[in-house]
Amino acid sequence: MAENIKATVKEVVHLASEPFTETEMLEQWLKYAQRMEDKGYRIVASLLTINDPKLEGTTIVHELPNESSKIDFEKEKPELLGYLRGKLHNHDITIHVKVNEALVVKKAFTNQDKYNRLVELNPNLALMKEMFGLDIVD
Repeated sequence: MAENIKATVKEVVHLASEPFTETEMLEQWLKYAQRMEDKGYRIVASLLTINDPKLEGTTIVHELPNESSKIDFEKEKPELLGYLRGKLHNHDITIHVKVNEALVVKKAFTNQDKYNRLVELNPNLALMKEMFGLDIVD
């Protein structure tokens, strides 16, 4: 009987929970979106890039414009969570989806819009543009 009890006792596995920043999370989020785009899953990619998710502790809050978008996103959420947990080395990550009907979708249409969007993501880009004397060509 003692051997049976030993056999049923499971080892406690400690999963990684390294700290990460919102920038690191966003970088991995966008890489995942690009992977989906490359695989031909354009709807998933557009749901991921519809706006930037916010980080609240280890919870990622992502706003979507309607309930049907949320349903589509929920289908992809387990794979996205696995990817982010692995890349960011933190298994405490969760994703919370909010529906915000008033959400203004950020779309970059011109080269200037695209540049402004990239500067929002990484302000060092403006410094590099100035340092190298680069122009934005339409």
